Amino acid sequence: MRLSGWAREQGVTYQTAWRRVRDGRMPVPVRQVPSGTWTVDKAPAAAGRVVAYCRVSSGDQESDLDRQAVRVVEGANAQGLAVAEIVTEIDSGLDGKRRKLHRLLADPTGAVIVVERKDRLARFGVEHLQAALAATGRRLVVLDPKESANDLVEDMGDVLRSLCVRLYGQRAGRNRAARALAAATGEEASV
Repeated sequence: MRLSGWAREQGVTYQTAWRRVRDGRMPVPVRQVPSGTWTVDKAPAAAGRVVAYCRVSSGDQESDLDRQAVRVVEGANAQGLAVAEIVTEIDSGLDGKRRKLHRLLADPTGAVIVVERKDRLARFGVEHLQAALAATGRRLVVLDPKESANDLVEDMGDVLRSLCVRLYGQRAGRNRAARALAAATGEEASV
């Protein structure tokens, strides 16, 4: 199907569709034929909507959030999944009160949730979320399933920092967590 026909079918202008192609944010695979015409490849429809979930921890990483969204949409398209919605959130992976994630998990029409890495969804307990989604006929697609030992050390450091900051305040908590983590790993503390 031509890009103009796809745009009309989706209820957006051709210019909006073209901007999405240019920025790499098309929810479906698109390619340019030798004549120069852009065509949209219809992806096989999943049994429900496909939603891309992207998260960063702080506001100064907002530009990373846009790039992450592009990577997730491209990865989903490569697996034949047409992304219907992109949910972006700026919040800690340890925070249990992320409104956008709660809305996404409570929405039964979101049949497939696509994330770049497990820790973008949650720092801990992703396997439990996968099991809960599977019990309702939904699934979680992790594009980069690799997890290194370094990630586990960073996760432990994040938890330790979070607890120390609550007890001792921002600076003192960060320093105490750095010393404890250094003692656990056998490295020198960088305070």
